[in-house]
Amino acid sequence: MNTPYPFTAIVGQDDLRLGLLLNAVSPAVGGVLVRGEKGTAKSTAVRALAALMPEVTVVAGCRFSCDPGAPDPACPDGPHGTGTGVSRPARTVELPVGASEDRLVGALDIERALSEGVKAFEPGLLADAHRGILYVDEVNLLHDHLVDLLLDAAAMGASYVEREGVSVRHAARFLLVGTMNPEEGELRPQLLDRFGLTVEVAASRDTDLRVEVVRRRLAYDDDPAAFAARWADEEASLRERIAAARALLPRVVLGDGVLRQIAATCAAFEVDGMRADIVMARTATALAAWAGREEVVADDVRQAALLALPHRRRRNPFDAPGLDEDKLDEALQDAADENGGGDDDPDPDGPGGGVPPQGGGPDDGGADTPGPDDGGGTDTPGRDDAGSGDAPAPGGGAGEQQPVRAGEPFRTKMLSVPGLGEGAAGRRSRARTEHGRTTGSRRPEGALTKLHLAATVQAAAPHQRARGRSGRGLVVRRDDLRQATREGREGNLVLFVVDASGSMAARQRMAAVKGAVMSLLLDAYQRRDKVGLVTFRGKDAEVALPPTSSVDAAAARLESLPTGGRTPLAAGLLRAHDVLRVERLRDPSRRPLLVVVTDGRATGGVDPVALAARAGRLHASEGTASVVVDCESGFVRLGLAAQLARDLGGSAVTLDELRADSIAGLVKDITAAGRAA
Repeated sequence: MNTPYPFTAIVGQDDLRLGLLLNAVSPAVGGVLVRGEKGTAKSTAVRALAALMPEVTVVAGCRFSCDPGAPDPACPDGPHGTGTGVSRPARTVELPVGASEDRLVGALDIERALSEGVKAFEPGLLADAHRGILYVDEVNLLHDHLVDLLLDAAAMGASYVEREGVSVRHAARFLLVGTMNPEEGELRPQLLDRFGLTVEVAASRDTDLRVEVVRRRLAYDDDPAAFAARWADEEASLRERIAAARALLPRVVLGDGVLRQIAATCAAFEVDGMRADIVMARTATALAAWAGREEVVADDVRQAALLALPHRRRRNPFDAPGLDEDKLDEALQDAADENGGGDDDPDPDGPGGGVPPQGGGPDDGGADTPGPDDGGGTDTPGRDDAGSGDAPAPGGGAGEQQPVRAGEPFRTKMLSVPGLGEGAAGRRSRARTEHGRTTGSRRPEGALTKLHLAATVQAAAPHQRARGRSGRGLVVRRDDLRQATREGREGNLVLFVVDASGSMAARQRMAAVKGAVMSLLLDAYQRRDKVGLVTFRGKDAEVALPPTSSVDAAAARLESLPTGGRTPLAAGLLRAHDVLRVERLRDPSRRPLLVVVTDGRATGGVDPVALAARAGRLHASEGTASVVVDCESGFVRLGLAAQLARDLGGSAVTLDELRADSIAGLVKDITAAGRAA
């Protein structure tokens, strides 16, 4: 068995360590989500936590870790009598991003269930994680159907496996810990809210700290056992402190004044629902126990807010997580004043945090290590709202202008790829999936996951006499089983090709265009798409953002997009063709949707309109689904965007028609083939 990296040997990352330790003290806090750039010890810290967790007592031989003092009456391995049980270390179970549904919830032997009526059940990861830690690395990349199962288990404290009328239930209460790199996309709001705490981590810019990180890691890699032995005393001391805090926790008093501070803080930040208030109360209580106090104070509330609220105040996926600490202090002080004074002003450096010491180890410098730099959100570059509202003359080489703020986003019409795909699960285009409505049956190619009962019975029925059937039960063989084929929705690659030339540079017009693209990006986020961004202006086109799952990264690039210069439309379409060609090799099952945002004008070179038409027909020849968002304005319209849409084999929509609440009518099909289907 591999020796884990010692928790106490982790350098810095105070918020990360504190968030994990508070959950070790009080699992009712609800887990922790760790957000940060790659290489910041996220996974190392989570795996190291398991060694500090108290042992659990389980019923001997029970695959579902039942507590012998209160065994689950519905346990598939039960019923269990009362007994002393056996002790074992708490488990840390890792859920791979690409895991199957059966691996997560368990698998039922359908053949035995149909022919013998026996619930032969093989437990999954949820059963293994019961009364332990369920760790999901890159949790933001988890497929939607697995997220749904996690949400159900987290809400009910149990896992249900249903297969054609045969069901199995078992307890599944676990500490949910997830790590993610925000550059790869955000979490679904429902799952995000299930994490009690969130912490942001980043690599320190302090040279001494970075040197210490490298020194310890090299020492661990050279001899893990010897390195762990050097930190054994610190690990034992921290384990004892966790046990003492757990014992103290039931005696911690949460006064009415503190509760009013918690409620006032949540109200001031306008968080949704009541889960934030409950999590803050539990976190503040755990902080007091961790600090060895029997009463919660204002410092605990402040620290709890910094851990429990940042991910709950986001209103859309483009908002940077974080908390205005001045506003937090003001809310706490107002609540204290209403309570007649209460505690003194919160001191962020007070004793409430109780960050664990790094403890005099041989490689420790003896000084407290500062936390990571606070990168915060990325501010939008300053903009001068003054300036001309007139567009440069058509075909002119207007100089570059400062970025324009995007208009208010809106709900867009549904744009989808025609036909039936087989890509990653999502919410945009029709596809053959493991989830959705049943459309037929087939022989299973591997393990049976979705039984088509009627087709299975129909396949087995003609052979009953030959198989010697004598009773009422149906004699079912492996060859009779039929897999249900289902139709659901897939996520697509939505590649935006945005005209940033001088013909689009009127400030009011460009704000509307950016608002439309921002709205489409928000729609892509909700439909679980990958997105990419190609822009063209001046003499050439560039890939502003390669295809990624991080929709907010695309939004940031769009916000800072400058405009001006000529309109190399053909270059933009050809650059998009190169991007799609590479992506077809990387991910051939994910179908693309090309969204060209332009007024259709083309300038520069010899016969630029004809060049753009040929580039459009190149996309059409490869069957790329496309839509042109026509940005032309004014009383006189040339209809160039509509002609480009015909060359692409797609359709054109105006900015007004793109709105879901537009009076323009029903959603337009992307291609003629889509209309025929």
